[in-house]
Amino acid sequence: MSKADEVAGVVLAAGAGSRFGMPKVLAEKGVWLRRAVTALADGGCDEVIVVLGAAVVDVPAPARAVVAARWADGMSASVREGLAAVGDAEWVVLHTVDTPDIGADVVGRVLCAARESGSGLARARYDGRPGHPVVVAHRHLAGLAAALRGDQGARAFLGGRDDIVTVECGDLATGLDIDVR
Repeated sequence: MSKADEVAGVVLAAGAGSRFGMPKVLAEKGVWLRRAVTALADGGCDEVIVVLGAAVVDVPAPARAVVAARWADGMSASVREGLAAVGDAEWVVLHTVDTPDIGADVVGRVLCAARESGSGLARARYDGRPGHPVVVAHRHLAGLAAALRGDQGARAFLGGRDDIVTVECGDLATGLDIDVR
């Protein structure tokens, strides 16, 4: 496989889930985690990385785990750890563990749009509301990493750009992140 074809999926699952009452990676006895891994693996990712932190668990195949030692610093620490783990993959798909209704069809649609666009950036939208997954070409990873701060994840990097392809996926999922039980 050439570098131009490699896709790494990253499940952001390191947080403590303070509003949820427990780390979301543990939600529904790991069902959310399995769904996120499956969505990425079946949606076109050659490798799936799960970023853990507040809770360290066994991850389902075919994923591998990395631990964000500074997970308490916020989502930026999780994204940074995930980006460090993707190596030379040409495409990175960022996904969150707390959006359990997002499936492989959403991941595939957003990944396809990113590949077909010249910008190398694509993001799912749900009835006009931005959400996950977010696809980032390798050439943007350094800029993304430099923009990471606190609990913002990729938001600051994405917010300042006008070249992001937005992909409506409201026909496939709600894309809602679940913050409370």
